[in-house]
Amino acid sequence: MFIYQRNKWPQFYWNNDVLLPVLGEARNLQGRLIGKMEAIGFSLRDEANLEILTLDVLKSSEIEGTLLNPNQVRSSIARKLGMDISGLVPSDRNVDGVVEMTLDAIRNYKLPLTKERLFSWHAALFPSGRSGMLKITVADWRRDETGPMQVVSGPLGKERVHFKAPEAVRINSEMDTFMDWFNRKGFTDPVLKAGIAHLWFVTIHPFDDGNGRIARIIADMQLARVDAIKQRFYSVSTQIRKERKSYYDILEKTQKANLDITEWLYWFLSCLKRSLLATDKTLAGVLHKARFWEINAFIQMNERQRLIINQLLEGFKGKLNSSKYAKIAKCSPDTALRDIQDLISKNILKKESAGGRSTSYILNPWSF
Repeated sequence: MFIYQRNKWPQFYWNNDVLLPVLGEARNLQGRLIGKMEAIGFSLRDEANLEILTLDVLKSSEIEGTLLNPNQVRSSIARKLGMDISGLVPSDRNVDGVVEMTLDAIRNYKLPLTKERLFSWHAALFPSGRSGMLKITVADWRRDETGPMQVVSGPLGKERVHFKAPEAVRINSEMDTFMDWFNRKGFTDPVLKAGIAHLWFVTIHPFDDGNGRIARIIADMQLARVDAIKQRFYSVSTQIRKERKSYYDILEKTQKANLDITEWLYWFLSCLKRSLLATDKTLAGVLHKARFWEINAFIQMNERQRLIINQLLEGFKGKLNSSKYAKIAKCSPDTALRDIQDLISKNILKKESAGGRSTSYILNPWSF
């Protein structure tokens, strides 16, 4: 028996005594973070918002096994936020769609959640009308034309059913109840409401695909209502990606249990708390990057050089050499070498000790 088959569905209940300590810790961390961000300048807040939103889009998609191009995601967000930053690249339609959905939920968090809004998010997620090679119903509830919606794993003939969604004929009424609850101000703690909304939506599973991503964005929308700001400075999806196995395990366990969702909410609040704690590292990187560009504001650099430096500041994987420079900046090896030598002459880059074929370059500590 699944949770939605219980007699009193969806009358969830939980143990406040278990949840209040971790809820209090999460609310305290939220308040401290928002206070910290209000104390820094607008440009740094914008940069932090860009980094967090980029991570959120990337990691929420990764949870479902979809890998997006980080540079495209960052560029799409920057353009839609009107940020004038270097190294922007063109973005694919599917990337722009995920970004548009995310920004609509966060920036317009005060607007109600409606069927039309959910349909527009779903259409943005699947602009081609397909999930991979499979044609799906887009911007409408699933129809179960090929049988019940199931989450399964394992080889053919030995499949394990993790979850079977409610019948398609129930979706209209189920979603009306859900949206009415979500849009109504009630007595539920607003942070708990984010966790309940996540579980409730993904249990209804109203679409052919994209339910997990939309469930997480609905939770983000509710958290934006809690923070009462149109920017994001922490990413729950990034933390969920790190804990993907336990995320799916607790979802499956909850969806196969009764209406007591204490264990799910405890996991969600703990994950939220860990995401808030992890934000310090991201913000430190933003401040580090901002300090570099502030100090070197008057040094002339071309777009290729700015692109490479930003990648070094964000944690370049491996060692930078002239061939990697040329590949990333999409230029000839000769142009890459000239750019590198120019940055060395300006004390921005320095050559590492190993030479010859192993010649590589790092940011000069004196440039900070």
